[in-house]
Amino acid sequence: FMTPTLYTIDWTLFILIMGTVCYMAVFAFGALFYKQNRYPHASQQARFLILIHTCADDGRIESAIMSLLEQDYSRNDYDIVVISNQMSEMTNFRLAQYPIHLLLPHFPDGQASKALSLSYAMKHIPTLKYFDMVIVLDADDQVNPNFLEGINNAFQAGAKIVQAHRTTRDINTPSALLGACFEEINNTIFRKGHVQLGYSASLIGSGIGFAYDWFRLHVDQVFAVGEDKAFEALLLRQGLFIEYLDSVMVYEEKKQAIQNMNRQRQQWMLAQLNALYRHIKNLPMAILTGQSDYADKIIQWTLIPRTLLMGIMLVMCVVLPFFSGLAAVKWYVTGAFVMFIYAVSLPDYMVTKDFRRFVLRAAPMVMWGALSNLLHLKPKKSNLETQA
Repeated sequence: FMTPTLYTIDWTLFILIMGTVCYMAVFAFGALFYKQNRYPHASQQARFLILIHTCADDGRIESAIMSLLEQDYSRNDYDIVVISNQMSEMTNFRLAQYPIHLLLPHFPDGQASKALSLSYAMKHIPTLKYFDMVIVLDADDQVNPNFLEGINNAFQAGAKIVQAHRTTRDINTPSALLGACFEEINNTIFRKGHVQLGYSASLIGSGIGFAYDWFRLHVDQVFAVGEDKAFEALLLRQGLFIEYLDSVMVYEEKKQAIQNMNRQRQQWMLAQLNALYRHIKNLPMAILTGQSDYADKIIQWTLIPRTLLMGIMLVMCVVLPFFSGLAAVKWYVTGAFVMFIYAVSLPDYMVTKDFRRFVLRAAPMVMWGALSNLLHLKPKKSNLETQA
């Protein structure tokens, strides 16, 4: 039998879950109508400044550089800048042999961050050169030879801020496959679906192209962890649209261990909580003034993370039948609907012969990690500050 306390917990969690589920459903089904290759081939070539942030990435950075040097794009029209943070002298010596700009910042211990590296790079690049766009990549990213061409096509057609399609390079472990699945589900819901329905795509940390003049003026306004959310807040408050380029690929290396994946997701949850803490007060005004992109972004930050959502539903589906079978029915139906949304959002190529075995092995640990991460989340007043 349901006690008043359990009844309240049940319906409170269900209402919160349904808010997230309905939001995902709208954009997941909207993504079904997304069209690939939205921009024609451009005859002109923009000049790109490519910034690669590194942090003790000695074993991965050279692969990223090689993929950029093999572009089907005029080598005179893009410069590569590597911000070498906490890498060995031997790695820096090898990097200096490539036709790139190598920056060696010396940040105080514990204060190095991606945002700080990007700001440092913009202060130390050659000032006599002119660029049209800044592209931000991570040290574990690799790109196809047509990467710059794809971004140039969008830029020449008028896009000023673009997010490329970031996907996973290695899916040979259960945790990497599960992480890759979540990444592709996010691409479908928060990028393809959003753009198709007229809203800005979400930024994802790398594979991002910014109009050079905008980036140069605003990079110093982004601080600490979660710089992608701080950039989003700045862009959307200014009414700038973030385009998504589904056919322009960036291949990243996923965390291979469950513990590393859970640690990374804890950082993402903390960044989301901090962003919500910063901007929730602006939601009413954003709605009243017609800033639909900014309002949508704040609402997006209120959503329950996918791993946590699945963990809550699993717990309720297991626990509630001992108290009320009827109360558990709504959770079974909701769980089935969520799995249908995920199935619609997941590309067919992700469903390999190892898919079921890998996902069933990794999912319980990841969901348990998401639940335990809640105990360590606390908004920070100093992080994710934006001077918009």
